[in-house]
Amino acid sequence: MKLLQDTSSMLSSFPITNPALIFAMAMLVFLVTPLIFKYYRLPGIVGIIIVGAIIGPNALNILDRNETIILLGEIGLIYLMFLAGLEINVNKFIEKIDRSLVFGSLSFLIPQIAGTLVGIYVIGLTVPAALLFAAIFASHTLLAYPVIKKLGIVKNEAITAAVGGTIITDTLALLVLAVVLTSTEADIGTSFWLQLGVGLAIFFIGVWTIVPRISRWFFSNLTDESYFEFLYVMTILFICAYLAEVAGVEAIIGAFFSGLVLNRLIPKTGPLMNRIEFIGNSFFIPFFLLSVGMLVDARIFLQGIHELTIAFWLITLLLITKFIASWITGVVYRYDINQILSIFGLSTGQAAAALAIVLIGYDAGILDQMMINSVVAMILVIGIISPTIVEKYGNKVSMGDKIVHEASEMPQRILVPFSSQSIYKEFLLDLAMIIKNKRSEEPLNALCVIKIGPDPGMKIIEAEKALEEAKKYAASAETMINTQVRLNYNIASGIIRAVQENRINTTIIGWDGTHSVKEGIIGSIIDQVLEKTDKLTLVSHLENPLCNTKRITIIMPYGIDHNPGISQTIRTIKRIAEETGAKTVVKAVGDQADKYEKTFSSIKPDIPTQFEMVESRAKLLNSLHKNEGRDELIIYVSARRNTPGWHPSSQKLPVKITSFFKGNLIIAYPGTEDATDHLKYFDIK
Repeated sequence: MKLLQDTSSMLSSFPITNPALIFAMAMLVFLVTPLIFKYYRLPGIVGIIIVGAIIGPNALNILDRNETIILLGEIGLIYLMFLAGLEINVNKFIEKIDRSLVFGSLSFLIPQIAGTLVGIYVIGLTVPAALLFAAIFASHTLLAYPVIKKLGIVKNEAITAAVGGTIITDTLALLVLAVVLTSTEADIGTSFWLQLGVGLAIFFIGVWTIVPRISRWFFSNLTDESYFEFLYVMTILFICAYLAEVAGVEAIIGAFFSGLVLNRLIPKTGPLMNRIEFIGNSFFIPFFLLSVGMLVDARIFLQGIHELTIAFWLITLLLITKFIASWITGVVYRYDINQILSIFGLSTGQAAAALAIVLIGYDAGILDQMMINSVVAMILVIGIISPTIVEKYGNKVSMGDKIVHEASEMPQRILVPFSSQSIYKEFLLDLAMIIKNKRSEEPLNALCVIKIGPDPGMKIIEAEKALEEAKKYAASAETMINTQVRLNYNIASGIIRAVQENRINTTIIGWDGTHSVKEGIIGSIIDQVLEKTDKLTLVSHLENPLCNTKRITIIMPYGIDHNPGISQTIRTIKRIAEETGAKTVVKAVGDQADKYEKTFSSIKPDIPTQFEMVESRAKLLNSLHKNEGRDELIIYVSARRNTPGWHPSSQKLPVKITSFFKGNLIIAYPGTEDATDHLKYFDIK
């Protein structure tokens, strides 16, 4: 009875103060709200904001926006910006950074100028207050980022421009805040600009040069336990966020920049990325949305016409100016209407910088409580509009991308055979997950072949254990995998039959880099597999994590472009380059480089690539001696015997490379039929 009385008393006492019950309430909101909103085809992130407003201190007062909620909300915002930087296509961001600069500049300047003029001449604000009034909506927060992530359009060129433009708008808006605050306290002189400029320069240059070096060393040497990788990434994230504040800007700028720096080192399809996304999407980011919602006070609409007027101007100016910026950018770079409206919806999101500016301006005495109420009202309205627009038009962008990518691709079935003693099977699985079509529902296939002999029981147990480890590793990256143990008198024959029976069109097989006369060119097993199969085969000598790759050298021997399976091979190679974000160089041996440039440019995905002509194999080897680092990857496209591009002397090239090369090497053997042909069965003799 006493327990029931205590429970009744606890539930009737609001706001809730019991830590366990507070956490339970938050988890319930994060679980139920998106499911309900999804049922009505509304963005779940808006639902969390709305529910936060209902249960927050300005409505039912079930939960208080206490220090814990505020702390978790701030961490969620930092985490959101980190994910945005981590998932952006760095190659496209750097190659076409002008798009981010143009969109970010327009998306800041147009609202800032219009907002300042309206603030002074229409609303009657002072110049400092008008500058902050405009800066509030000149910035933007990626409230709808979870939507574009779900739609799979993060790497679309227009979306990349909008996401990259965030760092421009937020930096400039927060710079306005810093200038206004300083001007109210003292005259802005040369020392202010010098201190700010030097601080930012040291921060950006320091993080860009130091963090990648430390990270490559860490990922290569100190990752025996997988959770160490996650803890390391979190450490880098929050150190960068803090250092950004020391440099004179907000922590969210440091978080976004840390994501950009670590972007190329964290495979998008690997277990580490899955852990980062899982923690963010299920915990930190929902707390940020809940915290924003709890600021909302619907009673402001009853407090007077002036607050409604300010809220009206905030929302109206925001929508008009951001649309103009999006439209101009779209016209300049020839984006279609769906892309324009998608980046418009993405850039209208408001929360982080807007709240930072209004709250700091309020504490400094430049803005009043009325402005806070108006900004919260704007966030509530825009919190519904922004994700809705992005969901509607982003879905059309996604469908367009899907048609472009899938029109030229057959169902992809990948096989990864390895021995139970292989210590590099995770590297092979990483490669498989990198080249796997993200829209394909086909699982990976892992295989262990046991040679028939006396008492094979122990070998079967070891093989099953190795395959179970592979299954767990793939599951941590949310990748389905089928595993199989085969008994056969010949290892190669077992692999060949698995290729046949599972209709495999891409095989990834490990190679230790050694060579002997007895074993043929690259090992008797691999030679037999190449001879008896006609599908794309990647013979992979991987001793370093692929995520550490800084440079990819693709070797194209003379005549290989006439090979029937060259399109599928190039598409696969470009996926590796896209996912690693490495600088890519194509070396055409004894052939014209511009011919390969045309071939590469006609195949998706688009990646920045440098093309060079090398006169002979001897000069090729001399040039490769310059790239001996462990963060290098060489991909040698080699023809099968008696197919276009094959030459007897070229078969010894991989062994010569491994004699001095310390990085990763992949020998890509194109299929002997065009990738657009129907998959065929073949006989094994």
